[in-house]
Amino acid sequence: MTAPVIPHRSAAPAGHAGFAQLLRAELTKYRTVRGWVVTIAVAILVTVLIGIMTGLNSQNGCGEGVCHPTVPTGPGGQGVTDSYYFLRQRLSGDGSITVRVSSLTGVRQSGLSVQGTPRTVPSLQTWSKAGLLVAASTKPGAPYAAVMATGGKGVRMQYDYTHDIAGRPGKVSASSPGWLRLTRSGNTLTGYDSADGATWSKIGTTRLAGLGSTVEAGLFVTSPEFTPPGNQQLLSGSGSTDPTAATAEFDRVGLAGGWSGGNWSGTFVGEKTQAYPIAHLGGHRPTAGGGYTVTGSGDIAPAVSGSGNVGVQSINSILQGVFAGMIAMVVIGALFITTEYRRGLIRLTVAASPRRGRILAAKAIVIGAVAFVAGLVAVGITVPIGESLLHGNGYSVIPMTAGTEARVLVGTAALLAVATVFAVGVGAVIRHSAGTVTVVIATVILPYVLAMTSVLPVGAARWLLRVTPAAGFAIQQAIPQYDQVRTAYTPQWGYYPLAPWAGFAVLCAWAALALVVGTVLMRRRDA
Repeated sequence: MTAPVIPHRSAAPAGHAGFAQLLRAELTKYRTVRGWVVTIAVAILVTVLIGIMTGLNSQNGCGEGVCHPTVPTGPGGQGVTDSYYFLRQRLSGDGSITVRVSSLTGVRQSGLSVQGTPRTVPSLQTWSKAGLLVAASTKPGAPYAAVMATGGKGVRMQYDYTHDIAGRPGKVSASSPGWLRLTRSGNTLTGYDSADGATWSKIGTTRLAGLGSTVEAGLFVTSPEFTPPGNQQLLSGSGSTDPTAATAEFDRVGLAGGWSGGNWSGTFVGEKTQAYPIAHLGGHRPTAGGGYTVTGSGDIAPAVSGSGNVGVQSINSILQGVFAGMIAMVVIGALFITTEYRRGLIRLTVAASPRRGRILAAKAIVIGAVAFVAGLVAVGITVPIGESLLHGNGYSVIPMTAGTEARVLVGTAALLAVATVFAVGVGAVIRHSAGTVTVVIATVILPYVLAMTSVLPVGAARWLLRVTPAAGFAIQQAIPQYDQVRTAYTPQWGYYPLAPWAGFAVLCAWAALALVVGTVLMRRRDA
């Protein structure tokens, strides 16, 4: 008697092995269509070439010939602006400095006279700063803490370039002077302000890393470039800026602790430029009663890209070709699903794997992974070449922290991948290649292009970048927006209305919605 035949059963969990086979099948489909492989290669090439062309076509003229502005790196690894006039002594160990600020005025350059000298007009900037500063050294980018009077934001305490704490509101004047105090205890700096020099209010405290036993401390003044208010409302970021200078009157200077006890030394901190005669103007002179008049220009703040920031670029300028590469990738995403409908192969796919959701998931994973790897290759080639070309043409790329750079580069690859997956989902809904590509370009690429031009009002453009899949481009934002720095915070300069991960989440939500709707319709329509 013949023994019964027992069917073989795999030890692998049911469904897992089947899905792995489905993934291999979808990958084989992609690899066997030469046109799809070539199109992905074209997407990489287009992204790289546009980035290279951006670097080649950028030319920064600065006075005589090409200049290479230096962007210092702050304590946190971010790019900073660090230029000011510093009237200082050395402080060893703990101590404090107190001063009264009785006046803060400013001028801006409005062109040159016939003789070529600066023509100036009275103009105090909102973020002109005058006050007390303790720094690890006078090297640009050094750790610091400062308490200051400003041209329009009241008293502030700022430290390490990105941190800003509000103190008393109002402007200083001869009739309403302001008192400032900055104390050091080890690595801890505390800022105070007062209306009368008798009753003091603490503004804030910070602990600075990198302070030695001896620090540079004293009076400082700086004043950023003038940006017309309208410039911040233009998506094009067009318009001009003017260099400015501020002058402060200091008196009642009081020192306590381990001060050097020598003469005050005046130093201009930061890089000088030939671009504007008034730029980086600085100096001091003593006044009756032991006070000082100090004049300074520049800024102590995070470095940003935007209108008027001559000679500096963010990494976003190098990645301008990503949207062009994305067009090629979404075409592949659309064809990866719609080709099966056009050729009638979807029935064979469904027969092999009846669970429609798994089919669509496998297609999304395979083509999304292909797009992600292609994106990494594209940015990995584009960024170093683009940075080198920009530097050779007189530009500096603003430094980023390692985490930010990783998020921008890997996030760009993820942006391409999710946009491609979105195309797969839309393709499952529409089932026609041309219609799918049109819808995806209209919802992802077109809003981005409109936001990068002045075609739409600012409000409409920002609305598009909040609610459409184009919000995902926010993952590329390399530099945050800062209240203490005025510039054109527009998409053209790499700034978006949503935070990087929030914008990327909007794109992911659209892709997930497209896949869910596509799965539902596949179950209803495809036998």
